[in-house]
Amino acid sequence: MSKPRIFVTNDDGIHSPGLKAAAAAVLPLGEVVVVAPSRQGTSMGRCLRGEKTAALQEIDFQVDGVTLPAFHLDSSPAMAVKHGLDVLCSERPPDLILAGINYGENLGVHITHSGTVGAALQGAAWQVPAIAASLQTEFQYHFNYGELDWSAATHFTGLFAQMFLHGKMPADVDVLKIDVPASATPETEWRLTRLARQPYYTSRIDLPRTDSKIGDATLRIEIDREILEPDSDVQAVAIDGVVSVTPLSLDLTSRASFAEVQQALSVT
Repeated sequence: MSKPRIFVTNDDGIHSPGLKAAAAAVLPLGEVVVVAPSRQGTSMGRCLRGEKTAALQEIDFQVDGVTLPAFHLDSSPAMAVKHGLDVLCSERPPDLILAGINYGENLGVHITHSGTVGAALQGAAWQVPAIAASLQTEFQYHFNYGELDWSAATHFTGLFAQMFLHGKMPADVDVLKIDVPASATPETEWRLTRLARQPYYTSRIDLPRTDSKIGDATLRIEIDREILEPDSDVQAVAIDGVVSVTPLSLDLTSRASFAEVQQALSVT
């Protein structure tokens, strides 16, 4: 049997050290191909944007002494995944899609604008299991590459990639979202979590005026501990310092029963 095929991507761009860390994590597990956006694509979510004239550009990409087939595309992260799958994988879809390793944790309800999660969801829409892996970092690294210790994030990314390749997830698990604390080591505990129902990152203008600019907003982390769920990803990473593993579904349908919704809609 042929080796598993693993499609590695990210939202930080083709030159991100986190992308090489992701490729290194899965290199022992199968045949790796890399397709990433040409430039930084943080916070683009699952946006499918790119110039119609853009095409895959091959690039020299070496990991642990191995030269991997690698390409970049001048597009959003999700479009890089879509186009890469269209062009490179039409005859043989990958067995796993790995997005990451991201500079910055992706926690709480804000993940819908994460380019890392968006890339993974785009791959999962092809019915390919996907992982979105992120490393907790300071804000200064969100848009600028920095020298970080990737060892723990690489370990856990490889660990769950192996589980995903050789196990069988329930039908409703399309993506595993993995968030590794900055303080983690390969021995750190991991925990299954759910999304916290709060934003985690907030970006607000402190003294708003009608002429306030988008760039006037200040990014911060805000955690409302009074309502924070003990089994949430925010609790795991930001408070308890353990690795968070959150199963995600492409199905965004509310879990409320239709009868409850029908009753609410019938109120006059």
